[in-house]
Amino acid sequence: MKLERNPFGITSDGKAVDSITMENANGIRCTFITYGASLTSFRMPDRSGHIDELTLGFDDLASYEGNHPYYGATVGRFANRIAKGNFSIDGIGYKIDINEPPNHLHGGKEGFSRKIWEMFPIRREKEAGATFTLTSEDGDAGFPGTVDVSLTVLLTEGNELIFSYTAVSDKPTPINLTNHSYWNLAGSCSGPIYDHILTLHSDAFLEPDEKLIPTGRKINVANTPFDFRSPKAIGRDIEAAGGYDHCFILSHEHALSIPAAEVKDEKSGRSMTVLTINPGVQFYTGNMLSGQRTRDGIAAPHSAFCLETQEFPDAMNHDNFPMAILRPGERYERKTMYLFSVE
Repeated sequence: MKLERNPFGITSDGKAVDSITMENANGIRCTFITYGASLTSFRMPDRSGHIDELTLGFDDLASYEGNHPYYGATVGRFANRIAKGNFSIDGIGYKIDINEPPNHLHGGKEGFSRKIWEMFPIRREKEAGATFTLTSEDGDAGFPGTVDVSLTVLLTEGNELIFSYTAVSDKPTPINLTNHSYWNLAGSCSGPIYDHILTLHSDAFLEPDEKLIPTGRKINVANTPFDFRSPKAIGRDIEAAGGYDHCFILSHEHALSIPAAEVKDEKSGRSMTVLTINPGVQFYTGNMLSGQRTRDGIAAPHSAFCLETQEFPDAMNHDNFPMAILRPGERYERKTMYLFSVE
């Protein structure tokens, strides 16, 4: 395994940001930066050996400091949406940042995706990566409790990209961490992802309202555009679905041995398998990508997809959802693995 740490740039307020790059013997090469603990690049050969960039991102820090749709970021303290930025814990009400009016999204205006994390490189014989750490103070974005967060990312010689999250808190607080990478297995900005074949092991999804907040209803995918239980082209029913930005309830919760999703691009031969212990995955087809600049060109709607493994959005406001509250003395632990292959 190859591992290389380099300076990535200086923020507008004078703070240093570093990058770390891992490369295995199969030609897979990925880079993370300490700004947002973000995956900035993932490069991989196709069946003919041609190497492409597979994610949306930038080569410069200034672009990550600017406005962008969370390219490759670690998002938190709570990923996805919280209705009107309101929730209660033990009878105490809290009001948090509203950054997607009228709701809270992905940790707020200055969430984990816009913080500089500490980084500690890891290099072993068959895997390499880093542990990123962050302390989120009591009151950060309005959330209660001081939270110590750790993310370990590893690339292995078995073509696995592993994300392991932990957190502890001194007060009860919501917690929901995920990675927000945008993927196109044919190559970044190479066109729409309509021909990608997706299998999603989910029997139901959370019904969203017009602002993408869960209504509380769990809808069976049978006989709907949301049925990916058998392999199906992403583009086949995308118009009928109005684009995908939905939290799917995983059929095999808390089972790293059983795939949550599989995606394949027939042209390149590349495939990705997602395994996780989270209860849900947000499948997003970049519906709101419209003219956003990236290193490889302009991102258009449906030019990339996200599979964000996570807790249920707005979980604190729904008694029938798994509770996403971390309490003192408890330890939040989540793990997601992306396995890549070529046929």
